[in-house]
Amino acid sequence: MAKAVAKKAVKKATKKVAPVKKAKPEKVKKEPTIKYADKSAGQPEMAAIFEAIKKMMLPYEKGNLKMIGGTGGMLCLVSQKPVVIDGRKKDELWFAAILVQKGYVGFYYMPVYAAPDMKKVFKPELLKCLKGKSCFHIKKQDPVIITQIKESLKIGYAMYKERGWI
Repeated sequence: MAKAVAKKAVKKATKKVAPVKKAKPEKVKKEPTIKYADKSAGQPEMAAIFEAIKKMMLPYEKGNLKMIGGTGGMLCLVSQKPVVIDGRKKDELWFAAILVQKGYVGFYYMPVYAAPDMKKVFKPELLKCLKGKSCFHIKKQDPVIITQIKESLKIGYAMYKERGWI
């Protein structure tokens, strides 16, 4: 019986103590990673183009026009205001988007769908980048093209506002 009491005493003495919680390290802010970062020789230039266009798009994030993304090589501006267009109810309406792709930055300009004659606004330098109806492949940081994108954003925003979509 003395052995049993001794064993219980030893067990009590060797009880596991809860480990001391370590302080969590501070969160380190990560640099935004760009899609295809390791697959294209010109990728650092794509990041600079993305940032330049992003800088032009950010002032339009106001009211019902909300930003989606912004990191990871993607940014979209979407109107969260429900609207009726041609008798069809839309809960959201896309305005513009940018996405880093392999070898170019895609600039997607949705006002073209609302007003097809909007293409007349684009100057020849920007039209050379047009692939399809609303997607522009921006392959180099050309100040002329960047300025034309800025003007297009201004015109498209004014049109959306005039129609009551934002």
